[in-house]
Amino acid sequence: VQLQASGGGLVQAGGSLRLSCAASGSIFSIMGWYRQAPGKQRDLIATITSGSSTNYADSVKGRFTISRDNAKNTVYLQMNSLKPEDTAVYYCKAEAARVGFWGQGTQVTVSS
Repeated sequence: VQLQASGGGLVQAGGSLRLSCAASGSIFSIMGWYRQAPGKQRDLIATITSGSSTNYADSVKGRFTISRDNAKNTVYLQMNSLKPEDTAVYYCKAEAARVGFWGQGTQVTVSS
């Protein structure tokens, strides 16, 4: 199983970024995004099931949108109205048969 995340970068507050995570090697029931700021724990941002049911952390509701392309085994995170506090390393995660697999992180930096 491999997960390849991309799309991070530096953006000004109020800007947008779109993260992608391409997965291979299995069929994943749940895919999601987490983030970890320096000195903090890794927190759940959003998840999406294979049936497109979504769940969001309160801190990103209304600003971030998770989606997936099952044919491409890819999960996306559209991030709008970014804030400096969104600065973190973002990780994708995919679950298959209740086993979780992590991708490498991608840095998102939001300047004020």
